[in-house]
Amino acid sequence: MQKIRKGDKVVVLTGKDKGRSGEVVQVMPKEDRAVVKGINVVKRHQRQTQTQEAGIVNKEASMHLSNLAIMDKDGKPTRVGFAVVDGKKVRVAKRSGDVIDG
Repeated sequence: MQKIRKGDKVVVLTGKDKGRSGEVVQVMPKEDRAVVKGINVVKRHQRQTQTQEAGIVNKEASMHLSNLAIMDKDGKPTRVGFAVVDGKKVRVAKRSGDVIDG
């Protein structure tokens, strides 16, 4: 079970987008990286295809999971722990002790 999953609200801890928050769009567990909507936006040159024009396109680049933290109910970053509730392993916010639904 992963600490950060697709659909989680996260806060950026370091880098050019420090303090900003967004939703996880994609997680790459083998590379320990995630793509967050609206965060770490880079410009890429796009070749023309049948569906898309050529030009410079803005897109989100992946960032390392260590630079992200789950957003707690009060909007601040929290670490994630695990607990067994009703026979199921669930994620728990260390800051508030609440179960993170996912």
